[in-house]
Amino acid sequence: MKVITLFKNETQLIEKAMRNHRGAQKHLYEKHAPKMLSVCRQYIKDLQFAEDVMLKGFFKVFNNLSSFKNEGSFEGWIRKIMVREAISFLRKQDKLKFSEDMSTESQNSIDPIESDLHVTHIQSMIDQLPEGYKAVFILYAVEGYKHQEIAELLKISQGTSKSQLFKARKMLQEQLNTTKQTSYGTN
Repeated sequence: MKVITLFKNETQLIEKAMRNHRGAQKHLYEKHAPKMLSVCRQYIKDLQFAEDVMLKGFFKVFNNLSSFKNEGSFEGWIRKIMVREAISFLRKQDKLKFSEDMSTESQNSIDPIESDLHVTHIQSMIDQLPEGYKAVFILYAVEGYKHQEIAELLKISQGTSKSQLFKARKMLQEQLNTTKQTSYGTN
């Protein structure tokens, strides 16, 4: 029995998906869904809501495939759609709150995250952040956005973006210190 490959590369797969080829769309979805669910989950604590946001994101992906110009990675293009969908969801839920006060403390006083912590524990600590802090932290630290891009995306000032990041880092550092004290018995 001979195995026939349906799609030679992702470009061909995308072209077929643009022409509403259901098999190509399914293949693209199955290939990218796990990572995109992870992206949505970073912003949205509840897994069911994260899944809903991911599905809405893929609906937009398939409706707007013609706008993908094969410049840069397809995964990166999908990721941007997912991030925007997650932020839109949080905005609709009225969960994104930002404080405007600026902190004058140095950002250099915060230690990097301990490498021996388990990923799920780190995600749990991030989930405990206020939604505004969390969104800015993920956009900056995970997605690699600059403060100007974050400000435009969230419709806040660059100063607010910097302040939210500082506060998120500070809260995470406090949680890390508490975890370290508890696990090493210095408390």
